[in-house]
Amino acid sequence: MVTLTVIFGWLVYGRYILNSTPTWVEQVSLLLIMCIGFLGAAVGVHQHTHLGVTFFRDISPTPIRRSFELISYVTMLVFGWLMAINSYELVLFKWGNEIPLIGIPEGVRAIPITICGGLIFLFSIGHLIHFFTDAKNASSTVEK
Repeated sequence: MVTLTVIFGWLVYGRYILNSTPTWVEQVSLLLIMCIGFLGAAVGVHQHTHLGVTFFRDISPTPIRRSFELISYVTMLVFGWLMAINSYELVLFKWGNEIPLIGIPEGVRAIPITICGGLIFLFSIGHLIHFFTDAKNASSTVEK
């Protein structure tokens, strides 16, 4: 965010003081926004703050609630895997083209998507491990 603020400060300074608009600002800011947005999405999955409709899960009895949680974690696992694989293919496909005005490969735009998909996949594995170890601990506590 600090980098975005500095870049846009330079844009305003260049446009109104120097009377010469820096043309690279838009492309660099788009790359930074992608990094911030996709990494924020992965962190949201990790911290259970991602967008979700939990009304039905929250009002359901415990066994149904647990099955909803399991379905959610498995769905996120598959989604993260597909996101990582397909965006990696996009990186490879677009690597030969350049982003106008900044001269870096177009495939760089898809790298944050690949990282986000990989992190969602890993975080979902962690949630599933916690889900099953928590269920194991809960059942052993009931047996005592």
